[in-house]
Amino acid sequence: MKLAVATIISGGQTGADRGALDAAIELAIAHGGRCPKGRKSEDGVIPPRYQLSEVDSRDYPDRTEANVAEGDGTLICTFGRLSGGSKLTAELARKHSKPILHLDLNAEATDYAVKTVREWLEEHDIKTLNVAGSRESEAAGLHGAVKDLLLRVFR
Repeated sequence: MKLAVATIISGGQTGADRGALDAAIELAIAHGGRCPKGRKSEDGVIPPRYQLSEVDSRDYPDRTEANVAEGDGTLICTFGRLSGGSKLTAELARKHSKPILHLDLNAEATDYAVKTVREWLEEHDIKTLNVAGSRESEAAGLHGAVKDLLLRVFR
């Protein structure tokens, strides 16, 4: 199955966001997204290797909404239930009538998660995939889990 995804975007935060961007870079898939003014993240400044554009605000919800609006659909990856920014992302996806898929990577077997994401991407003809989820400080290991998931989805 050849997936239509041409670009992966995220907000550049640690955890799920950067795991997705690192997978895109490794797979030579175009990447981008919107980040807060000053490239703000929980670990300081988002590294320049991530080709992100700044929104006019330092507030995370502003970049979250911009990415949801720019994407054709949003994949949210967490360890556990939706909360905080991930919950807001889901609410914004509903507000913008965008397809959303939430995966609790603690609860889903990797092969099942890969199959689920592929089917969802195909069903909704996602070309620009927004990836969001927990930050690394709230979900240690999520960066690697999201990167591994997407490497498997697109290989």
